[in-house]
Amino acid sequence: MKYRLEFRPEASADIAEAFSWYEERRAGLGAAFADELDRTLGYITGMPLAGRPVHRALRRALMRRFPFTVYYSLTADLIDIRAVLHSRRHPRTWLRRA
Repeated sequence: MKYRLEFRPEASADIAEAFSWYEERRAGLGAAFADELDRTLGYITGMPLAGRPVHRALRRALMRRFPFTVYYSLTADLIDIRAVLHSRRHPRTWLRRA
């Protein structure tokens, strides 16, 4: 089954913030973050049930190179990206988006 990705505005803001932070640290590091996020999103779309359930219908997938977690939920044909957060953020941050 082919799933469609949809990003909540908060998740898009998370991504933009992380990209900017990494790019400020070193030119090209933001692009490396974006590439790793794309790899993680490819993993999620290929095997959406592989993400670990964390709260009700909310699942998570860990990024490999960067300490970020992608939080998402599934419906019949949609993967709803709810947050892309640093792994050390307080759990209430993603729980508010569940």
